[in-house]
Amino acid sequence: MNITIDFATSEDFPALAELLEELFAMEADFNPDRDRQMTGLRLIHDHPEIGRLFVLRVDGRIAGMANALITVSTAEGRYVMLLEDVIVTRSYRGRGLGRRLVEHVCDWAKHRDLSRITLLTDRNNTVAMAFYERLGFEASAMVVRRKKLF
Repeated sequence: MNITIDFATSEDFPALAELLEELFAMEADFNPDRDRQMTGLRLIHDHPEIGRLFVLRVDGRIAGMANALITVSTAEGRYVMLLEDVIVTRSYRGRGLGRRLVEHVCDWAKHRDLSRITLLTDRNNTVAMAFYERLGFEASAMVVRRKKLF
């Protein structure tokens, strides 16, 4: 099995949108919407200063993705990262690929001097929470709140 992790290209967008559809079908807060997902992918891809799209390939085929968004923390006084859209397609799960993907993104963030990585999981997704805990992510006392503007 030849595994590579690199930045997404615009040619990858259709496959990434399929992964996002798979992910959002599992998440209570989101619904798949291909047009919106394609727009979001394009916004990140076209503005690398705000984030990067990572693609995990197995034998040249896209098998997973992660989205790294860069922001500033006034608490840290540094640049930090929000890790989103981490998914390995169902047929490749359980092979350590998710770990490799997240560790790759964490290394990328560390080399860019980002001081913290924050991520969100569904509160009922105990598998994801255990996965991230094994990778060193700790629970936070913070509670997420949202206000939809449109």
